[in-house]
Formats: sequence, structure tokens, C-alpha cells
Amino acid sequence: MTVFPGIMPLLNRAFLAVLFTCMSACASNSTTSDNEKDSPGISYLAKTDIDTVTDVHIQQSLDFLRALAEKLYRRNPIYCKRTNRTIDQCVARIFDTNRRWKYDELQGKRGTSAIELAFDDSYTHDRVLAFIIGLKAMINAAYNNKTEFFVYDELEPQKLYNSARNIEIAVWRLSNRRNPQGELYLLSNAPTTNPPNLSFERLFGKLIATQDMMARVIELRTGRRIKNIIQTLAGAIFLPI
Repeated sequence: MTVFPGIMPLLNRAFLAVLFTCMSACASNSTTSDNEKDSPGISYLAKTDIDTVTDVHIQQSLDFLRALAEKLYRRNPIYCKRTNRTIDQCVARIFDTNRRWKYDELQGKRGTSAIELAFDDSYTHDRVLAFIIGLKAMINAAYNNKTEFFVYDELEPQKLYNSARNIEIAVWRLSNRRNPQGELYLLSNAPTTNPPNLSFERLFGKLIATQDMMARVIELRTGRRIKNIIQTLAGAIFLPI
């Protein structure tokens, strides 16, 4: 039998992909949720380079969100004091995967709906939790509610692009939305201090750049063109994910 150069690596990759798919189907549902991670082992063999890059970007996004949550609680400690929790406990609660997005104070809302709660004057609960959980769920949705990717998984670049624009809208609201007393709902950057504290701005910039980078990567990989959407931030509405 004649074997053409370059064919065997492709056959090996295809075989491993089929093998992993069959094993996953027998063991459990192949979809990996925010709360379920495949155990290490043969799974890595069914990954492309893009899948690995995607996994890294997802983890980076979570790291940025965790850092933002801690900084927001330090700037707005009242929301931890009300519940008699430490800042570390408040942050851990947001990233507790066992909760499966169940937070009574969010009234069943996730994604951009939860972000809007953080700037709702009638909302009397933890605004930091609402803001970060909203961002976390929205970004999670952009990755099809998965935290690990394999050769048979696909992403939609428009969702990733829209999530980046939604983060920009959320940041604008964080810096500008005020209650009837003229106070910001949540304190973040402190540009008037000496030296200015712009650490929030830098973290949000990294988070936005991560989403934009993945959107561009998936656009180039799939050939699906991203539709650029221009809004003025003051009157912008959240984009669908």
C-alpha cells in the first residue's frame, strides 16, 4: 500500500479525535460547562493549537475578573461588611463553581441583566457580586458556556466581539452611573489621587483585549466576518451574546 507523505499525521489526528469523541460519549456528556472540567489524560490529544489558546484565554479572563472582584470589594467594603464576610470570602463566593450560578440576591438574572442590577437604584444587595457575576456569565456565554475546548468545538467570533463591546459599556457605566444623591454606585478608579489609581482601567483593558484577540483568531480560522458595531457609550445598549 502506498502511503503519501503527510497523510499519516492527518490519519492519526482524525483517529485520536474519533477515539476521544467515543470515549467522551460513553463516559458523560461531551459539553464542558463552567462547573465541569474534563479530567487530564487522553483529552489533550484531541485538541488543536487554537483549542489550547482558547483554554488559556478563558483562564486569563477568569484571573482578570477575580482581580477586579477583589479590587472592587476593597474599594466598596460595605458589601462584604453587610454579610459579615471577609473580602476573600466574598471573592471566593463569586468564583465558587459549586453554586452553579445560584445567587438568591440576583433574582435569577445572569449576564448583562445582572450587570444592570448593579446600577439599579432599587437594588439593595451586593452590587459588586451583581457586576462581576454579570461579566463572568456574559463572557462564559461568549465561549458557549464551556471552559475547555476540543477539536470538535466551534466558537462564533461575533459573540466574542460583542462581549468585548459589552465590557466597554459596563466599564463606562461603572465610571459614570450615579444614584439620586449623585454618588457612584460603585467606586473604582481614583484619577484624582496622587498618584492616580488607574489599576481598574488597566485590568479592564486586558479583559477587553483578550476577548477582541479571540474574536479575531476565530474570525481568521472560520472565515466568518465580524460585523463591527459602533455606539456612543453614554447611550449604548448591551449587545446580544
